[in-house]
Amino acid sequence: MLLAADTRPAGGAAIGEVILATGIGLGLTAVLLGLVFLHRTRRSAVLTRIGTRLGKATGVPPWVALPTVLTTLSLLVALLGMLWDISLHIGVGRDEGPLANPAHYLILFGLFGVFAGGIFACAMPLDEKPGPAAVRFIRGWDVPVGGILLTGAGFYALLGFPLDDVWHRLFGQDVTLWGPTHLMLITGAGLSIIGLLVLEQEGHGGLSTDDGDRKVGSITRFVRQASAMGGLLLGLSVFQGEYDFDVPQFRLVLEPFMIAGAAGMALVAARLFIGRGGALAATAFFLVIRGGIAIIVGPVFGEIVPMFPLYLGSAIAVELLALAVPLVRRPVVFGAVAGVAVGTVGQATEWGWTHLTQTLSWGSDILVEGTLMAIAGGVAGGLLGGLLASGLRRRMPRPAVTRSVLVGSLVVLAACVTNGLLATVPDDLEATFGIEEAAEPGTANITVALNPADALDDPSWVQITSWQGQGLVVDALEKTGEGQYRTTQPIPVHDDWKALLRVHDGRMLSAVPIYLPEDAAIPAAELKAEDGMTRGAIPEIEILQRELKSSGGGLWAMANLVVLACTLALIAAIAWGVGRYARLASVREPFPDSPADESAVTRSTLGTR
Repeated sequence: MLLAADTRPAGGAAIGEVILATGIGLGLTAVLLGLVFLHRTRRSAVLTRIGTRLGKATGVPPWVALPTVLTTLSLLVALLGMLWDISLHIGVGRDEGPLANPAHYLILFGLFGVFAGGIFACAMPLDEKPGPAAVRFIRGWDVPVGGILLTGAGFYALLGFPLDDVWHRLFGQDVTLWGPTHLMLITGAGLSIIGLLVLEQEGHGGLSTDDGDRKVGSITRFVRQASAMGGLLLGLSVFQGEYDFDVPQFRLVLEPFMIAGAAGMALVAARLFIGRGGALAATAFFLVIRGGIAIIVGPVFGEIVPMFPLYLGSAIAVELLALAVPLVRRPVVFGAVAGVAVGTVGQATEWGWTHLTQTLSWGSDILVEGTLMAIAGGVAGGLLGGLLASGLRRRMPRPAVTRSVLVGSLVVLAACVTNGLLATVPDDLEATFGIEEAAEPGTANITVALNPADALDDPSWVQITSWQGQGLVVDALEKTGEGQYRTTQPIPVHDDWKALLRVHDGRMLSAVPIYLPEDAAIPAAELKAEDGMTRGAIPEIEILQRELKSSGGGLWAMANLVVLACTLALIAAIAWGVGRYARLASVREPFPDSPADESAVTRSTLGTR
């Protein structure tokens, strides 16, 4: 065990691995810049040839086709790597090093592919203005706005990789999806889809060729755009990944909020941008990809299976609302109304889905607060989805309205996240454990007696989690009396396993350690599981993130604020890019119900000019 602790550092990576990872990054960057140099100096036409061949299948220019295909494949690779990485950390805990984890290679190469896609989009246009909103880089070199957004999002995500090691050196390992540098990876990758959507619109040349998909037909356009919106839903759904694995480290009300927020933004945007059936098609793409990844990570790789939200109820609600209520021509209003439907009808289907797929399913404890959080998330997401679709369809509301809706939605999302993170730990809660050896060596059947016995009212969960010992066991305890519980299956309490009692009731979220192994890298002594022991409740983070270091002097807060500022800067850049495209390629006619209606309006407009 001491040898394992020595080879699995609790801080930053070994210097040798840092040097090797840096060398890989520099090598990839040199190849990328070399290709750009050869293309811009016209010494090589390989990028143009590849882009032209890919563009024939989609009816877009080479500087759109190649970056789109490269970025799409890269995002799928990165998503597989992220979910595989989460599964590995839940099952085995810390890595022996960043390069010892095979999932990290998929994340690294996937995120670099996103960044490379943005660079290619900016570098490939020669002797032309790439779209109506192109930005002058230098004389004779204009770059598309979508390429700028894609490059920025890819760079932001890629930057999270080396900063993650710096973070671990300063603050120790944070074995949670919501570590600040981990959120950089997820946010940058997820929002890069918006850059792709803008890039494709620019590739059709604005007003002059907005209906240019006639070369390939409406079905191809529908599938391509549905895949992009489904990709946005995939990116936004990663934020609730810990809930998908049944190891959430925060209050349960955050799950319906995040699901509704993702559904509101992606599905409203899909319906308004694509037209009839867009929300359902985007959801179908999401389910196919996440279902495939669940099979790969679970049965194929032999790791913990990542489950996922259903989103189908929300998609149906959005589609029916668009058909029944004549609000689709007012996208912001439609987004708000659809957000309410997502937060109520959509979340009712998710409620049932959690009972089929999660041990920690939704119960009456979060019925009121969870529904309110879901409605708030759905409305904020729906408003953002309405703005996104309006920008892509070149019909943004007045600047004052746009800014108010954007800032207001972000404030609501931030307030809901803050509310979900606020939790209490009771001072007087204790648990007495009865430990009885089970048939399988190293496991035990456990009884729990809480003191005071009436400490819980209607808990979200009273469960024992045992993890990071080559697997995961989450057991929802059976109630045998007031304050009395027992396990329904043997719990591992040996070797590298970490076992703890977890209690969540309303705003109270706490844990009681049962068994923790010795960890010389922290260092920490072994905490044995003994029959009849009584231990007090403590904050969960002290057990789940055992490797964290205390940071005095405000360094932790400052580092988090820096990451937050960078994230807001990325969001502001995306808002600028979408707004610039919408403004410079604007159409003044009413917002149409479908792309077919838009094409007719565009042709009529062009005929009068």
